[in-house]
Amino acid sequence: MPSYSSSHKVNHNAGDMFRLVADVEQYPQFVPLCQDLHVRGRKELENGATVLVADMTVAYKLFKETFTSRVELRPDEHTILVEYLDGPFKHLENTWTFEDLGEGTSNVGFYISYEFRSRTLGSLMGVMFDRAFRKFSSAFEARADEVYGT
Repeated sequence: MPSYSSSHKVNHNAGDMFRLVADVEQYPQFVPLCQDLHVRGRKELENGATVLVADMTVAYKLFKETFTSRVELRPDEHTILVEYLDGPFKHLENTWTFEDLGEGTSNVGFYISYEFRSRTLGSLMGVMFDRAFRKFSSAFEARADEVYGT
């Protein structure tokens, strides 16, 4: 099963980076391959977490697919957990972590594992998805610089 992980130091605090990644409605403006994102519902949990159910449409050339995920935002832990619900994948799991390092910097951790239902689709899209995931860190860091300043 393909997976990708990265850990990246950024010049923004963990809270700001958490809020930036948690603002999923803005993804079509800057996330590679994200053409559209629609939040179906949002629920506040008693533990301070928020759960979203969101449809994300990814597109590249002739390829266009929409998938649905459950996104759990845990601000007290600076963690975001994404659980796949429906779409072209057999499996998709994604985790974001944010750790303050001091002096306005933080470490952003990103992990994703996925498997397409169709081997053909997996063969066609696998390399392109890997490239996109490798660009995620820089896309979010550039967005943070735009939103919060450098």
